[in-house]
Amino acid sequence: MTSSPSHTPTPGGDARVALVTGATGYVGGLLVPRLLDAGYTVRALTRSADKLPQEWADRVEVAEGDANEPADLARALAGADLAYYFIHSMDGSGDFVERDRRLAREFGRAAREAGVARIVYLSGLHPQGKLSKHLASRVEVGEILMACGVPTAVLQAATVIGSGSASFEMLRHLTKRLPVMVAPKWLKNRIQPVGIDDVLHYLVAAADLPPEVNRTFDIGGPDVLTYKAMMQGFAEETGLRHRMIVTLPVLTPWLAGHWVGLVTPVDAGVAKPLVGSLVHEVVCQEDDLKELVGAPPGGPTPYRDAVRSAVGTR
Repeated sequence: MTSSPSHTPTPGGDARVALVTGATGYVGGLLVPRLLDAGYTVRALTRSADKLPQEWADRVEVAEGDANEPADLARALAGADLAYYFIHSMDGSGDFVERDRRLAREFGRAAREAGVARIVYLSGLHPQGKLSKHLASRVEVGEILMACGVPTAVLQAATVIGSGSASFEMLRHLTKRLPVMVAPKWLKNRIQPVGIDDVLHYLVAAADLPPEVNRTFDIGGPDVLTYKAMMQGFAEETGLRHRMIVTLPVLTPWLAGHWVGLVTPVDAGVAKPLVGSLVHEVVCQEDDLKELVGAPPGGPTPYRDAVRSAVGTR
């Protein structure tokens, strides 16, 4: 693992160090510049420094290594005040549940030994009861981190609306490519989508939660919609004609995931866990984080505003 010096000013040497895992991913890549703007010294853990976005790669400390390697984790976490955990398996290959469980346990142990003051993890919004395998694994990862001895804020979000978000790209491509479709009945389930700017606001703000706070938080936008209504809203905001969607009581999540993979550019390995999560109604049960850290500037972003921002028409 190698490191390059931070180019972020650290007046008096007091800037807090934030480690971002998954910095080449969608949320991690957008969070880094937000943290830099907030005055953090940012350290990015990545297996390949060449894959970091050029817009900010020379402004961060680069910790080149593998989260599977304890020595790499220890070096990446050394001196960090805060750690963002964006590591989870979306491909569904092999025993991803055990893989994610082990990674979370090792990360929590290493963060505790390094003296990290807080972990922030982005998980999935979910109801009580039996969950899809993918969503249940993400919930378990949050529980492991909260039990590791480092105060952890687990932010639970449903569909994230933003260009590049896997769940939004699936919505975009399904709506654009299929003016008429036969879909599973759970497209009528209620969902509370959240705009990416709101997610980033809460991720940055969660760093300043009091040290005694160690819990999950539901985060969502102001609208509760069915997935079918989200598709119709996307169509209207992008100038497409009304979509004809017929729902059927059959079509399992596994088959639906393959179907999505066939009709959209979204890889089937990613589509299957995303579709599996749609069998649940995902609506916020509390709004405590907004009360603790404040709402996003201008207030929570309505669904259609988030869509317009994502497609560049706002």
